[in-house]
This record gives sequence, C-alpha cells and structure tokens, in this order.
Amino acid sequence: MYMEVQALQMTPVTMRATSHLGETIEKEPPKSFGTYLKDALSEVNKLQLASDEQNKLLAAGEVSDISQVVVAGQKAEIALQLTLQLRNRAISAYQEIMRMQV
Repeated sequence: MYMEVQALQMTPVTMRATSHLGETIEKEPPKSFGTYLKDALSEVNKLQLASDEQNKLLAAGEVSDISQVVVAGQKAEIALQLTLQLRNRAISAYQEIMRMQV
C-alpha cells in the first residue's frame, strides 16, 4: 500500500547562445491600422470577386464540380459578415465614446 519515495534528480541548466545579440536585425516598419484595414478589405473584395466568377462559370455551364462554387460563395459570405460585424463594433465603440461626459 505504501509508495516508494524517490529523490528528485537535478538536470543541468543549458546556456543559450548569445553570439547573435550583438548583431542588428533590420526590421520593416510596423504597419499602421489603416494599412491592416485596407489589406483586409482588399482580401474580402477578392473573395467576393472569386465568388462572382464561380457563379458566372456555373451559369455558363462550365463548372463540373458545384462544390467549388458553394465553397467560394460561403467564403465570401463569411468574410463579408465578419467585415460587417467589425464595422458595427467600431460604430458602437465610437457612439459610446461620443456619449461620454468630459
């Protein structure tokens, strides 16, 4: 019923290489919020255009696999819904700030 107690074993601490600390790493400047927003809206637009193109091909009878059309449509719809929700949150936050007493 008793368990045997074993001593803890000590593991040696390893040193990390620090030779790279003296080097300077060139970083690209951080992106602004506007740049991120523009990139995101551009990506949503690309998804919408891809969905439209798939729908045109389907209407012309040039699509052999309808699942591609459905997937493209769903990607575009989800991206647009996310964009609208972000816009609604931003408007809500702005309105809340404007209601604050100074």
